[in-house]
Amino acid sequence: MTVIITASELAQELTGGDPPVLLDVRWQLSVAKAAGAPAFDGRAEYAAGHLPGAVFVDLDRELASAPGAHGRHPLPDLAEFGAAMRRAGVSATRPVVVYDGGQGWAAARAWWLLHWTGHPDVRVLDGGLPSWEGELSTGTPAPAEGDFRPEPRGAGLLDADAAASLARTGVLLDARAGERYRGEVEPIDRVGGHIPGAVSAPTTENVGPDGRFLPAAELRDRFKALGVSEDTEVGVYCGSGVSGAHEVLALAVAGIPAALYVGSWSEWSADPSRPVAVGADPQ
Repeated sequence: MTVIITASELAQELTGGDPPVLLDVRWQLSVAKAAGAPAFDGRAEYAAGHLPGAVFVDLDRELASAPGAHGRHPLPDLAEFGAAMRRAGVSATRPVVVYDGGQGWAAARAWWLLHWTGHPDVRVLDGGLPSWEGELSTGTPAPAEGDFRPEPRGAGLLDADAAASLARTGVLLDARAGERYRGEVEPIDRVGGHIPGAVSAPTTENVGPDGRFLPAAELRDRFKALGVSEDTEVGVYCGSGVSGAHEVLALAVAGIPAALYVGSWSEWSADPSRPVAVGADPQ
């Protein structure tokens, strides 16, 4: 399965007879607003310049439901998600390419949701908008209504109990920064640390300095060193199911299927009854 596309490949496809639907999912995690600074505005970034024909998708409103007991970015209501995708022109028989500002996390969240709900052909622009060398547009497209109807697959999604179990029967990867995994700092959630048995695997180590994914062979070696083998069941979590989606995407580039714990640490740590491990030792 091809899950990423280069800028040059995308440019070529956009000139063809069946160009992909383009989704701009610019978003970034910001703790600046806690100090009174304005939050990142993806829609304003989109308005200032985007790939021609791309439609803006709001991660917080269209790729997640409201924060609550299930974390900061719980699964969206599927009817609302489907309606948002159709408004953006997404159809079941037309390829989709998603991109963001270069970090890749938000684009991966859109990729994961579309893939998990049954879209057969969705890819992420490797390197995001910074990799694009063509012209940008400031216009707002009005695509024809799509026909995509989300139908979740049985596999690919973990809840808290399944994540805890997988940490002992397979490999549960923690995609957050190492210092958050170890519990040395926690700028967002109630408590620092990790799910007992989870392995630290910062998603930032899946890409090179240019923000593009490492070659598939290098990613396979990385995950092998973290305990992943051909017959290993693999799951991923992060803070709220966004950077974790990027790690699931990296695993897919390496040819390794993995499930995502969408609630992630923001859900896990909100329940004082759940155990918390600290330090470099998974246990």
